[in-house]
Amino acid sequence: MSAAAVERPYGKRPLIAEANRLMERNPGYRVEIIGGQILVSPPPDGSHAVALTDLMLPFVAAGLHGPDSKLVQGISLWLPTGTEDYAIPDLSLVDADYRGHLIENNCYDPVCFRLVLEVTSSNYRADLRTKVTAYAEAKVPVYVIVDRKHQRLHVLTEPAGDTYANHRPHAPGELVTLPDTLGAEVTLDVAAILLAGRPGSGD
Repeated sequence: MSAAAVERPYGKRPLIAEANRLMERNPGYRVEIIGGQILVSPPPDGSHAVALTDLMLPFVAAGLHGPDSKLVQGISLWLPTGTEDYAIPDLSLVDADYRGHLIENNCYDPVCFRLVLEVTSSNYRADLRTKVTAYAEAKVPVYVIVDRKHQRLHVLTEPAGDTYANHRPHAPGELVTLPDTLGAEVTLDVAAILLAGRPGSGD
């Protein structure tokens, strides 16, 4: 469904070794390598987690967590942007045989990813810019961003080089039907998702 990841030379992985050390020292933090740079994201707030759970429900209801595909949180994918690059989307829809696409360091070939989804936190710029390029170059067919900062839901499709040919932001009040290439029809209620992700006084 997507292009294969860049060929990886065997040998030392200094950035991956440092990323793994950071994860061990900072439980709950997400550590990624994109464009040869280590990105560290703090643990998400409660509203982030609620929005993510709410987002899973329409995918499950559509039967996409079943024999042909799986809905998974925090699964890593290799990126073609560097020899040690990988990203960890908040949520991914992958082919059911994804286990056969393990590359290394608990990361999987982007060929088995149908969709990646990010719910923004304090590092929203990475989701809106850096990861657009990374996921497009990995040829992930659909990238969805829940932009809590600007109260928009972005749907990016048709990866072309280092960007997506189709990038549509959606506002509260809209119902968004995702591409049927996912394997089933999934419709997202923008207002409900953004409301679930709105940080509360305790977050």
